[in-house]
Amino acid sequence: MEAKRFKKNDEGFICLNCGKTAPPLGYSSRNHCPRCLYSLHADENPGDRAASCRGLMRPFWAEPDARKGYIISHRCELCGAVRRNRAASDDNLDLIIRLTVREL
Repeated sequence: MEAKRFKKNDEGFICLNCGKTAPPLGYSSRNHCPRCLYSLHADENPGDRAASCRGLMRPFWAEPDARKGYIISHRCELCGAVRRNRAASDDNLDLIIRLTVREL
């Protein structure tokens, strides 16, 4: 039997990019700062906090998803890993919308 890959880890944190407090979501795992959308490369699988890199993950792209609202793509500034995460209900929508436009 395969182990469960998602581990709920709904803790608040201080964002290492902007310094603001990111409160717990209350319904899922908080993955990124709702203000600046930066994340931390902390997980191998969602919520496990098993990654050793710990680099800042910069949001570089967002795309609408009919079932999930928006999906935000982050790239680790240290190792280059890319992860996709669902936007939370309290995320900065103006910034998300700006991330949907790619410069040509």
